Amino acid sequence: MRNVGAVIPRDLNAAHWFVDRHVEEGRDDRLAIIHEGRHFTYGDVHAGVNRLGSALRRLGVRREQRVVLLLHDSPEFVWSFWGALKIGAVPVPINTLLKPRDYEYILRDSRAAVVIASEPLVAAIEEVRPRSPDLTHVVVAGRPAAGQLAYAELVGAESAELQPAVTTKDDVAFWQYTSGTTGMPKAAVHLHHDMLVCCEAFGRHVLEIGPEDRTFSVAKLFFAYGLGNALYFPFHVGASTVLYPGRPEPAKVFEVITRERPTLFYAVPTAYAAMLQVPDAERLYDLRSVRVCTRRESRCPRRSTSAGSRSSGSRFSTASGQPRCATPSSRTAAARCAPARAAPWCRATRRSSWTTRATKWRSARWAT
Repeated sequence: MRNVGAVIPRDLNAAHWFVDRHVEEGRDDRLAIIHEGRHFTYGDVHAGVNRLGSALRRLGVRREQRVVLLLHDSPEFVWSFWGALKIGAVPVPINTLLKPRDYEYILRDSRAAVVIASEPLVAAIEEVRPRSPDLTHVVVAGRPAAGQLAYAELVGAESAELQPAVTTKDDVAFWQYTSGTTGMPKAAVHLHHDMLVCCEAFGRHVLEIGPEDRTFSVAKLFFAYGLGNALYFPFHVGASTVLYPGRPEPAKVFEVITRERPTLFYAVPTAYAAMLQVPDAERLYDLRSVRVCTRRESRCPRRSTSAGSRSSGSRFSTASGQPRCATPSSRTAAARCAPARAAPWCRATRRSSWTTRATKWRSARWAT
């Protein structure tokens, strides 16, 4: 595998690579995001990113200043993440399930000047706002209350064109906070080139993601696992992503897979185990679009991976990693089993991913 780090240019703005490049190379009409029945192209993403970036500049956000994102999986998350990064600011996606005291800690630690929040989540920010001295603006994706700014109105008057800030590959791109299992949460700092290295080492060479793929991740975008799965892996190759803002209840996950037809599906062992408990799932839902299922963290019981492979015809890959690493490296794959409603033969390939050995299964085309 080639050394990606050796060929990345010194001058690099990640937003240009993951967003602008697709428009410049004629892929602006290509599907990028599917969200609650709405479809957005890479041209739509480009315009949304530019408008948000311009709006942040108008609010006085400067280079390397943090912008906290408390957002459900949505187009607004995508616009905000790349838009902040494009102007040289530092987006900080944070967990939507935390308590107000946790948000207070993050706001004070990051010294964020702006929070962009989904309407159902903003009350927790307002509760700690008086104790967050650096916070000057709260932008709401939805209906704002007094003292808040409406996302739609803020970006509505902005231009769809924006030049990226001049940044290098070693400039800070975004922060992600750890879970705090060894003490208070710590900000893991990621650089502009980190995502590109992850995309090549894991996305392209392990998952073999390509432009025709469609991703769906149970892990949300604020997680390091979800951010790679559902945002920068597909955007690296011009693929599309399915964003689901709700709680990933097993039946809902099956419904999304059946309706939106993803080819790459990402979850954690507990999610796979819960999905296998849904009565009559094999009859009710169509999983034949999925070619690879990836699981994260703890080992998945063999009975879960075997049953899952029989149900979907896909292969399981285990990924290990943490916010400090931006995204995981593939570690192992499920045992071979005969999938139902799929071609009866599969082939396995073995390759390296960074310093770990990775075993990847790739299934054949589905039987019709």
